[in-house]
Amino acid sequence: MRSPAAICFEIHRPLAIEEVQVAPPGHGEALVEIVASGLCHTDLTALDGVNATSVYPLIPGHEGAGRVVEVGEGVYDLNPGDHVIPLYGPECRNCRMCMSGRTNLCWTIKPTRDRGVMPDGTSRFSIGSQPVHHFMGTSTLSRYTVVPEIALAKIRKDAPLDKVCLFGCGVTTGVGAALAEIREGDAVAVFGLGGIGINVVQGARLAGAGRIIGIDVTDGKSGMARSYGMTDFVNASREGDKVVQAVRDLTNGGVDVAFECTGIVPVMRQAFDCCQPAWGTAVLLGVEPPGAEMGFPPVGVRYGRTIRGSYFGGVKGRSGLGKLIDSYMDGRLDLERQITHCLTLDEVNRGFDLMRAGTSVRSVVHFE
Repeated sequence: MRSPAAICFEIHRPLAIEEVQVAPPGHGEALVEIVASGLCHTDLTALDGVNATSVYPLIPGHEGAGRVVEVGEGVYDLNPGDHVIPLYGPECRNCRMCMSGRTNLCWTIKPTRDRGVMPDGTSRFSIGSQPVHHFMGTSTLSRYTVVPEIALAKIRKDAPLDKVCLFGCGVTTGVGAALAEIREGDAVAVFGLGGIGINVVQGARLAGAGRIIGIDVTDGKSGMARSYGMTDFVNASREGDKVVQAVRDLTNGGVDVAFECTGIVPVMRQAFDCCQPAWGTAVLLGVEPPGAEMGFPPVGVRYGRTIRGSYFGGVKGRSGLGKLIDSYMDGRLDLERQITHCLTLDEVNRGFDLMRAGTSVRSVVHFE
């Protein structure tokens, strides 16, 4: 099968829109027709060459939704016509991680996924005799993609695919982390009001947070954040090195939970420092540069502060994503307002330019 796709041949170059050959799904795999794909900052890390698991040429995209077209041998829970969301974090349900009850991580296919190939060690994409690599095991910026069954969440068919594609990353990461970490009445800080941060805000509202403080370098996203439940805003550019003190002043000493959504290491430290001593928790969501390290005084931890990470909001994709989609379909979660730009595949480079300029929250590429 031939498919239009956005291809990254080299870093720091615009994506090329070309036709690729897509091989049939192998054992335990499904061929998916993508209807829409959101553009996420993690895609940008592949384009800029700072993603250690990127093998070029590759097809980016990991925030998509579509329909199953064909299934390979050994696929048991999916059928042609099913609506699905590809998962960069699979759920095999059989490994030690899946069965632990302690994590949503599943590293069953991580070794091959991180080399840009399928579990059998080969790619399903090619141009002529040249293989084109998968990205994050999903490659949703191709009209057709092949994904392992354990990395596909089957969803209800009445959910609009051009909206719920955002559950493939940003919405689930933000809302899921907030629901997992926040107690009713908590004071919360959200560092970075992009696609993930804005969803931490609406997740914090759903969790019953008493105060939600947004921190960003510009005022541009504060309006949307307020509409999602933000109660206070701190402009980090204006406050400079007084950001932590500004948050402490608003909360009588520190927040109960701080979420870091930028991937910038000094901002991670700010999130830790603005937490309430004795019980405050800093939750890291942003993706840091390769090799980055973070330092903090051990006394802060000994006195009770916690620092932890969250992957995909702590949500198990195949078994847990449906509940979040139900919340959207029931009107408790908003997606429409955060979709600031709708684009065709030919406009995908413009979408990443908007992301770099900070003028979009989420751009969505429509294939139909």
